[in-house]
Amino acid sequence: MCPIMKSSASRFNKCLYFSANALARKVEKIATDSWKQVDLSPSHAYLLLTVIEEPGVQPGILAAELQLTPSTITRLIEKLEQKKLLVRTSEGKLTNVYPTPKSKELYPKMKTCLNDFYQACTGVTGEGEIKRMTQHINKLNDKLTG
Repeated sequence: MCPIMKSSASRFNKCLYFSANALARKVEKIATDSWKQVDLSPSHAYLLLTVIEEPGVQPGILAAELQLTPSTITRLIEKLEQKKLLVRTSEGKLTNVYPTPKSKELYPKMKTCLNDFYQACTGVTGEGEIKRMTQHINKLNDKLTG
């Protein structure tokens, strides 16, 4: 239960739901701005990075890696296929996802976007704080997952 607490920051500043979502919106803005130079949303970009670094990856593995539902992965893949950045191949029930030459050409710029995002975040709080916060978030996520 989230108590209603009055403070200068927010009346819900002790509520995990509110605080996590407020942070997520701010991080999303930084990420979106960072990925604009390659005309990709952060979700599309991280999926594409994974496929470039692991050609032939299966959608189920992408879903687990990116912590997204299979249907969301399918939509992201379809959009990247429309942009000619990915191709899917199927053998029976097995589907593999591969980068295209166009996406491979984009890879250096994508690494720059990733670095820009990291620098934007660490520039605010410092590298140590970002690393500690990310570790804590991952631990909490693991505990809440199962």
